[in-house]
Amino acid sequence: MEYPIKFNKKGKVFRLEAKQDLPISLKEAWEFFSNPKNLTKITPSSLGFKIISELDSAIYPSQIIQYKVSPLPFFKTTWVSEITHLENQSFFADKQIYGPYDLWHHKHFFKEIEGGVQIIDVVDYVPPFGIFGRLMNPIIIKPRILKIFEYRRIKVEELFAGNKN
Repeated sequence: MEYPIKFNKKGKVFRLEAKQDLPISLKEAWEFFSNPKNLTKITPSSLGFKIISELDSAIYPSQIIQYKVSPLPFFKTTWVSEITHLENQSFFADKQIYGPYDLWHHKHFFKEIEGGVQIIDVVDYVPPFGIFGRLMNPIIIKPRILKIFEYRRIKVEELFAGNKN
């Protein structure tokens, strides 16, 4: 299994890329990850993550989803995302339209591979608080994001460990 995480700094926009191979079908991966209710299963409890939107179905373009989240122990906020793009069983993108970051754009790609599916996440973000946020990125923000993605990787492996295509 491959799970590289890379950060690239281009100006003041940072990029995270993560890749994970799972022994499940493309359809099963899509059904799980395109259902916003499943975010609670793969988000650390330390974030105080709670969906506050009424959710009846899988995601769709222009859908607005609201969460309560505590990205830092002393900071609680509402996070509002919009699903901006969607191609069934291929990719979707969401962007934060209100929340803790100055910019958060998250693309999710799904690709069939031998023995399962590969999931690729690409997150472009700008920390809050201007120059102070950029200075705090390598000390606080980047490590927190890495911990969240590592938690997600482990939880997803646990959820689908018994699956074979």
